[in-house]
Amino acid sequence: MKKKIQVKQLETDILIIGGGTAGCYAALTIREHSDASVLIVEKANIKRSGCLAAGVNAINAYIVKGRTPQDYVDYAKKDADNIVREDLLLTMSEGLNRVTKKMEDLGLVILKDENGDYVARGNRNIKINGENIKPILADAVKALSDVTVMNQVNVIDYIVKDNQILGAFAVGVEEETLYEIRAKKVICATGGAAGLYRPNNPGVSRHKMWYPPFNTGAGYAMGIRAGAEMTTFEMRFIALRCKDTIAPTGTIAQGVGAKQINSKGEVYETKYGLTTSERVYGTVKENQDGRGPCYLRTEGISAAQDEELKKAYLNMAPSQTLKWVEAGKNPSEQNVEIEGTEPYIVGGHTASGYWVDTKRETTIKGLFAAGDVAGGCPQKYVTGALVEGEIAAKAAVEGIEKNKHNTVILSQTEQDLLIKSKREEVEKVLNLENTMFSAEELEEAMQKVMDAYAGGIGTNYQFNEKQLALADEKIEQIIELSNNLHAGDMHELMFVYELKERLTLCKSVIAHLRARKETRWHSFAENLDYPKKSDEWLKYVNSKIVDGKLTILFRDLVGRGETYEHIN
Repeated sequence: MKKKIQVKQLETDILIIGGGTAGCYAALTIREHSDASVLIVEKANIKRSGCLAAGVNAINAYIVKGRTPQDYVDYAKKDADNIVREDLLLTMSEGLNRVTKKMEDLGLVILKDENGDYVARGNRNIKINGENIKPILADAVKALSDVTVMNQVNVIDYIVKDNQILGAFAVGVEEETLYEIRAKKVICATGGAAGLYRPNNPGVSRHKMWYPPFNTGAGYAMGIRAGAEMTTFEMRFIALRCKDTIAPTGTIAQGVGAKQINSKGEVYETKYGLTTSERVYGTVKENQDGRGPCYLRTEGISAAQDEELKKAYLNMAPSQTLKWVEAGKNPSEQNVEIEGTEPYIVGGHTASGYWVDTKRETTIKGLFAAGDVAGGCPQKYVTGALVEGEIAAKAAVEGIEKNKHNTVILSQTEQDLLIKSKREEVEKVLNLENTMFSAEELEEAMQKVMDAYAGGIGTNYQFNEKQLALADEKIEQIIELSNNLHAGDMHELMFVYELKERLTLCKSVIAHLRARKETRWHSFAENLDYPKKSDEWLKYVNSKIVDGKLTILFRDLVGRGETYEHIN
């Protein structure tokens, strides 16, 4: 018997897609500044979803005493070698301390010294007890009036007419339901993308990775398909992590001042540079040149520092503490081996994402992007995502008040056709028989292609134009195969859509890597055909679908004191 799904139609003033860091804070802000109805749609459960699921042990973006927001802009600009939106960085940096205080008021424990000042960790960080940071945010959202949270509902497509957002389609993860959600404004806060490339750990351990494996680039993919302009996908992010556990290294490097050393005990980090990409590149090169494995030098630290590190990792990456315990050796007795992860696309660390204006509105009218999905503003981390959620929320509220009568509407016929088409799309996957491949098999094939031809771990993150052309061709073949997948239930249906999202993003990432004909960021975009940096490429590589074809656009840099808005 063929499966049929029911259709439910919902309406709200503001739809928030993704109940992670930025999404939750956007809801809090909307309720502070308006009485607009809010619907948050989250494919997991907001209590432990997104990048904050396991907690964090520091606020990595904070303006400490003696520093200014402009200092933070300058730091992020230098780390990204100039390819940033300085207007976005400044508007983000100006809100970092404000949202931190708000989180403390909500119950976040921030460590303080004897004078009552926050305990700084370096020039831009403060220490927190952050295991419960996501439940704190989620509980604050649940206490709001006229804010509805729909957990285990997966948004799969925008509803757009004449470049105006009208809402989105979603499917239940457990219930056989298709939702047509109409909204006056939409905030996309779905996070970045993991799982495009073959990961460090194979088989059953493949989800032991740096970025949440459930972040598939859904927001990017929906925007790409809808014709939104995207930016800087070629600035991939590769994290330097503790080997096997893929636990953070910054806590060790900054917390106890551990240096990167090779197998000979030589400090190599200063040899290659200290930007994020250079730290990864140096580790790759030392291994290539036969001086690996590489480590963070923790041997000889104090007993107090041992305990501090073990407690810190229990807050965010317990597997690393367990590794020390199982080995029967403290960090002071053994250096910590390090490695690079597979590449990710994430606008919270690099500048990848939607091309937005200072109010975080995308090029689709009424659609805002916040957090890891928003481009141009790297090194935003948790607090930056909170600020962008706040900025997008205020702009959405302002937009509703200005445009009380939306001039773009769907006729009943258009609405019926859209629902019919989306329902048929979903039911086809649920009822297809005799399929050759599963979503998991095609996902592995996609990751193998990206690893081998688009600069994954297997090629030391390097690629050339011929390889990228092959990657594009092979991903296109997998996209064709993905049109004939079967899902036994709604949970499996989510996996099918997640694969399609990743494949859509793969095509864009490949196009961006091909378009930037230089190597500005070692490892992040290591182009063997163009191994050097060039001033000719001091510009943004953007893209959008025009007449059904993915088209590359180039834009001039927005520098200090300049502002870009979509009307510019």
